[in-house]
Amino acid sequence: MFKLAPLFGNGCVLVRNKEIRVFGGATEGTRVTAELAAADGTLLAKASCMAQNGAFLLRLPPQKEQTGCTLSVRDGEMLIVSENVAIGEVYFAAGQSNMELELQNADEGKALIEKHNDPDLRYFNVPKKSLWNADAVQAEGWSHWEAIRPGMGRDMSAVAYFFAVKLREKLGVPVGVIDCYWGGTSVTCWMDEEALMRTAEGQRYLHEYAEKVGDKTVEQWQTEEDKFQTDMNEWNGKVARLKEERPDVTWPEINEICGACPWNPPVGAGSPYRPAGLVETMTKRVAPVSVTAILYYQGEEDAWRTEHYEVLLAGYIQRMRELLGDDTLPFLNVQLPVFINATDTEDNHQWGVLRHAQELVYKQVAHTGLACIIDCGEWDNIHPTDKRTPGERLFEQAMTVLYGEKGAKSPEAVGKYTEGRVLTVLLDAPVAVTREGDECAEIAGQDGVWHKAAIEVCGDKLLLTAAEVTEPVYARYAHYNWCKVRLFGENGLPLAPFVLEY
Repeated sequence: MFKLAPLFGNGCVLVRNKEIRVFGGATEGTRVTAELAAADGTLLAKASCMAQNGAFLLRLPPQKEQTGCTLSVRDGEMLIVSENVAIGEVYFAAGQSNMELELQNADEGKALIEKHNDPDLRYFNVPKKSLWNADAVQAEGWSHWEAIRPGMGRDMSAVAYFFAVKLREKLGVPVGVIDCYWGGTSVTCWMDEEALMRTAEGQRYLHEYAEKVGDKTVEQWQTEEDKFQTDMNEWNGKVARLKEERPDVTWPEINEICGACPWNPPVGAGSPYRPAGLVETMTKRVAPVSVTAILYYQGEEDAWRTEHYEVLLAGYIQRMRELLGDDTLPFLNVQLPVFINATDTEDNHQWGVLRHAQELVYKQVAHTGLACIIDCGEWDNIHPTDKRTPGERLFEQAMTVLYGEKGAKSPEAVGKYTEGRVLTVLLDAPVAVTREGDECAEIAGQDGVWHKAAIEVCGDKLLLTAAEVTEPVYARYAHYNWCKVRLFGENGLPLAPFVLEY
């Protein structure tokens, strides 16, 4: 049956200055033709192809930014027309719950929803499906493009919203965001088996999950999943009612009154948390759409699972570039902030390890950016409601990585040397103590045993010392799960976490 992918329906945003790919379903061997017309009816582009394996893929030449366009696609018998089409920047927003957190639940969100009116800022939520049933999805209806206008935008990613607002202000062109995320997911959920099998770490995730599932059927999983969802809905309802009664209630109080969150989703062949799952049921439903870049906020779920997150993240970037047909597709990542559970008796540095892995990928993989938000985070709350900060810091990364400008960035460590008992860290910009907080630095000798260090700030140098270390060799900063940083650059951004071991 001839159909156009919902991603290209009314109000869609097509990428500017790059090949535009349009796809959908069609009978084998059918010739499908697309025409893209400007607001005044002028033909901008035309392309045709033969449908293969029940699908078609049309490639239109690059176009400049504009609005009011019309996209017409026909198979010889049926004509599908999409109106109010815009051409501009298109960003793919991916990750887990902190990217998923909706504008209506973020700081400033409710007020912005009521008044913000910008019809050229649009978003498309990829339906959350952990099992793919084309008939069921067709019956339920798919997603569609929404424009930001008063009363709308509640279910848009708050991080992506604040990013897009800044981009609209700067560029003045239409901006579209494709939201594709799921809370609590590992990066491996968004990598197919082909990508996971390329590395030992990816194979480990696949094998360990398969062992947990065993011979459990999808039907058995569904029964367990239904009970889990019932328990979660009951708990979420208690929390919502408590927050309504006591807006200032803290998370320790929530846990005491409502009980611990029953987060223990069952494993199984239908679980959204299985490796190689959501990439098939969500990502590939909108691939190979042409986009400007990827926005990414993820890692919390993998912090306790792996010490080699950089291997997985680099593999994910490579696979996304393959699926979206762009070997140099820019990838803008959010580095994890600080976080610790109130019940944790010690800081195991797992989030510090993952932050360092994110830093390694940023430095080793071309066309990537890393937004530092180490000064953010909330005690015992893994979902900070300030989403303006990560969104706007992603915007600064975009300015540097995509638009040829020098966006504001956190000061970074660029080297070190030792003189006696003092280890000196060289920075690429001066810093100063501007807030109350912790030293957050550690040094180690050749034995590799880390000790908290005192910091003397000298502009673009940090002088680190510790009584226990007579010959310091290694240094690291903000490598904890939780700490309160106090060193900031002249631009107001925090000193980025670092690990210097060479």
